[in-house]
Amino acid sequence: MNDARLPAAEAVESHVRAFFKGHSVEVVACDLGPERREAMPDLRVLVVGPGPRSDSWAYVTAGCWGVMEKDGHGLEFVMTAHVRDQRFIDLMTMIAYYHGGGHQLDLEHSMPIGEPWVPGSACDHLLISLPYLHGPDLEHCPLPGGHTRILWTLPVTAAEIEFRRREGHEALEHLFDDAEIIPTDPFRASVV
Repeated sequence: MNDARLPAAEAVESHVRAFFKGHSVEVVACDLGPERREAMPDLRVLVVGPGPRSDSWAYVTAGCWGVMEKDGHGLEFVMTAHVRDQRFIDLMTMIAYYHGGGHQLDLEHSMPIGEPWVPGSACDHLLISLPYLHGPDLEHCPLPGGHTRILWTLPVTAAEIEFRRREGHEALEHLFDDAEIIPTDPFRASVV
């Protein structure tokens, strides 16, 4: 086991707490089951309540870095949502395991959820993007002997993913900007 895993997860937690000063932060251990837990033993999800920085909830992984880091650099993920719900903790656990289980995610990648983001939502994929709602101060997290980037997992539709494949990531982001999407709205219309 990489001796840096636990200190890295703790450093991510400290970074998130500092960034979201004035917000409640709950640490939720992830139940991956025995086989999966061995692959990601330090995984947790930080659940950040609304506060001075944002009126939305944020869900941040802590523990991905230690599984997939290369030369001290790796990723963690953040999702924003309109409410606190176990569903989003489960999704963050799924993203972390997907990333650490052989489907290494990175900026501009996507991942199918296999079902709606929430019941009734057209969003059934996640797009890995820069954390525009929170900015580079959340994105860049120094770690002992390295660095992690905290990237945004934005719920999107299958049609939006298909558009991105044809036209490119930047073209899709322009559509999001033009439509002025509310990224925490689970019932937003597809932009394509």
